[in-house]
Amino acid sequence: MKLKKLSLRTRIFIAMILLVVLSSVLIAAVAIYQYNEETQDYHKQRLDRKETAIIRSLDFVIRETSFPVTTENVPLIFKMKIYEVAEVHNIQINLYDLEGSLLISSKSGLQPSTEKCLEPKVLNTLSNTAEHRYEDRREEGTETFRSSYRFITDSKYKDLAIINLPYLENDDFLAKELNEFLERLSYTSLVVLLMAVALAFFLSRYITKPIKAISEKMNATRLEKRNEKINIQDTSEEISTLVDSYNRMIDELEESAVQLATSEREQAWREMAKQVAHEIKNPLTPMRLTVQSFQRKFDPQDENIHQKLDEYSKTLIQQIDTMSSIAGAFSNFAKMPAQKTETLNVVEVVDLTLDIFNENYITFQSDRKEIIASFDRTQLIRVVTNLIKNGIQAIPEGRLPQIIVNVIEENEGVKITVSDNGIGISEENKVKIFEPKFTTKSSGMGLGLAMVRNIVETYRGTITFVSKKDEGTTFTVAFPKK
Repeated sequence: MKLKKLSLRTRIFIAMILLVVLSSVLIAAVAIYQYNEETQDYHKQRLDRKETAIIRSLDFVIRETSFPVTTENVPLIFKMKIYEVAEVHNIQINLYDLEGSLLISSKSGLQPSTEKCLEPKVLNTLSNTAEHRYEDRREEGTETFRSSYRFITDSKYKDLAIINLPYLENDDFLAKELNEFLERLSYTSLVVLLMAVALAFFLSRYITKPIKAISEKMNATRLEKRNEKINIQDTSEEISTLVDSYNRMIDELEESAVQLATSEREQAWREMAKQVAHEIKNPLTPMRLTVQSFQRKFDPQDENIHQKLDEYSKTLIQQIDTMSSIAGAFSNFAKMPAQKTETLNVVEVVDLTLDIFNENYITFQSDRKEIIASFDRTQLIRVVTNLIKNGIQAIPEGRLPQIIVNVIEENEGVKITVSDNGIGISEENKVKIFEPKFTTKSSGMGLGLAMVRNIVETYRGTITFVSKKDEGTTFTVAFPKK
């Protein structure tokens, strides 16, 4: 999951948890590094102290000896004292001559086998450095040894022999302290982590609560209804600025909505007046021509006068009926259908409605023979009739028509679907399909689907459609049974 897709609250929560975890890991890493450095310093300083103390003890033996102080007499000078000094300081002591050959050793059983001869690099370092001292560090198995080499001198500071102190680095005590520290650190980190989880939860909730409230208000903002302003107290300057901007937007939106509603109403009345005038003018023209023709050709002596009068009357009556149907269509659209509590069998009513068309290409389907619902019979017939007419008119010439009407019972409601294999509805017309006086046909007033939606919504139902270009359209009407 990408971080940018996470919510702000989740980001704050994760950031605080990671901060605690990373800080604990960093503290542990620094502690281990510091432990290693201190361990090395501790062993180096301890070896230096032992070396200084042992050389002082050996210098005392040299001053008190009765043997001539020469390199050859070193085994005799330190014959017994070397064991005492090694025992006191708990470390092995090896003495070499100036050529690097072993003269005498305390041979501590806890240390590795003693070298018989020193390596050339040891002798070169002792001879060619100002400190006249050499120290190395090596690992043997699981143990680490640190060895120091330096000259011991006689009373005249003449080099007498080379002393070697092999020192075993024992880290058990320091490692135990480190483990105890890391254990305490882990417990402390766990407690801090739990506190950070709780703090992150409440802090992220506190920070994002105003933003969530603003988001919910924005999602609920609609042009067609009155929107509430946001009232959030005791918040940050950034959130206050955002709230003020939203409240200003609401004021501007409401003002624009009022202006838009007024403009739409005026435009709707203008368009309706144009439509009514246009539809009424269509039959008035042939009526005028018929009356004028009658005036010119009227002859009381004409033996066919009664037949011509009858033809003129039929023409006028036909045009008057057309005007009456136009007025009825506008009247039916303008008024809400009266709700009637009529219990009827939806399957039976729809099936009988299809008999009006009496076409073989209209197929009726239902999963049950009886679905009882409360609906006005006349209005239900109008809904189904309009949908079937639209489906038939949507099928282009040359294509075998196919209309499928299906009635099913779904939960506590009824669903009626009308499917055709017509040309479908284009994307640009989908948003306008239920608008009054919208039509894609060369004739008609475009009130059919608007009236159907008006009827369905009156009975707490819905009407939807699914359409594919050149494949067909399916309208779905759903309404509760009671």
